[in-house]
Amino acid sequence: MTRRKAEPHLEKKDPMTRKNERIDRERYLLLKGMLEDRRREIHEKLRSLREAIPLDAHHEVRDAEEQSVDDFVQEVDLALMQMKTETLKKIDQAIQRLEDGSYGRCQECEQEIAEARLRALPFAVKCRDCQEQAENQVHYEREAKAFARLQKELASVTLRTGARD
Repeated sequence: MTRRKAEPHLEKKDPMTRKNERIDRERYLLLKGMLEDRRREIHEKLRSLREAIPLDAHHEVRDAEEQSVDDFVQEVDLALMQMKTETLKKIDQAIQRLEDGSYGRCQECEQEIAEARLRALPFAVKCRDCQEQAENQVHYEREAKAFARLQKELASVTLRTGARD
């Protein structure tokens, strides 16, 4: 078997290096295929949602309750379209990371993201620990805002009731 001239850089490398490059290339092709399959699937769902919305808009409404249901269904469809579009952006970003070699590395701690996590969420940008930490931070900030609003409300109630006394 003759080596292709398109890969002269492989001729001088030891067999282990060539094997690792082949495994990396196979992994790359597998991951890219998985991401592109997911992208196609979402495009199909978006297309079907787009096609369904105009049909619902021309539907004859008989009463306010039916109009309310139709409006709700349309809002859900639009929300789904928005979520799918955001997922497409994340997939495109994941493909770009795959191309530039940073795919599978946590953007926070730069450690490898577990393969099981990438299979479940192929566009993940954080490892499980960093993602959990980020979610805990968001939760903490929401609670802090809610507590601050409550304190403000209590202070205004106290001022109003104190003024009456």
